[in-house]
Amino acid sequence: MSRSDANIYTIKDLKEEERPRERLAKLGPQSLTNAELLGILLRVGMVGETAVQVGQRLLQTFGGISGIHRASFDELSSQKGIKLAKAAQIKAAIELGRRLVLEAPEERPAIHTPADAAELVQYEMSALEQEELRVLLLDTRNRVVHIETVYRGSVNSSQVRVAEIFKTAIRRNASNLIVIHNHPSGDPTPSPDDIAITRAILQAGELLDVKLLDHIIVGSGRFVSLKERGLGFTQA
Repeated sequence: MSRSDANIYTIKDLKEEERPRERLAKLGPQSLTNAELLGILLRVGMVGETAVQVGQRLLQTFGGISGIHRASFDELSSQKGIKLAKAAQIKAAIELGRRLVLEAPEERPAIHTPADAAELVQYEMSALEQEELRVLLLDTRNRVVHIETVYRGSVNSSQVRVAEIFKTAIRRNASNLIVIHNHPSGDPTPSPDDIAITRAILQAGELLDVKLLDHIIVGSGRFVSLKERGLGFTQA
């Protein structure tokens, strides 16, 4: 073992009662800090830093878990102590957490408020560098059946085909739907195009017997419900 290897800290260098894996096994993952959870993923640290300290540095550098999520793979892997394998482990763990939400039918979330809908996608969509339009398909009890990405790129009334929005809804026999798209600028203020799209989707849904419950625009750390503001849901 070289001198540099000998100076690399591992979780085993911590006292047993301070080791994240042992604490997780004894007390559950909810008892650990974000830095400790990252430390478990990283397994080993680097010269002068334990894995938990590396995790804490990542959180400070990127502004928390949401910042790590928004960071590109290259940005993450270029950090000291983080190479391709560790960056991949972190990104994979975040993606698994995202997918878990909708995996089990009995655990599918029910949408009762605009905040419920926004919470499902805001973490991911606020990090996107281009616009995306997604559709939350709901059953008769407003439980999420599926989330479909319909458009990537500019979301405006001249490009969005309303038929595409309802295609998956009809195939999956959805009773209701919620449309969500993001504004990469971070400002979720609805545009005239957003209102026009909402009105077109609402009218088509009435014909197809699939009710549009809301159109939500996601920005940086906040969202706007067009239904709450009465935009596109009232007669022009």
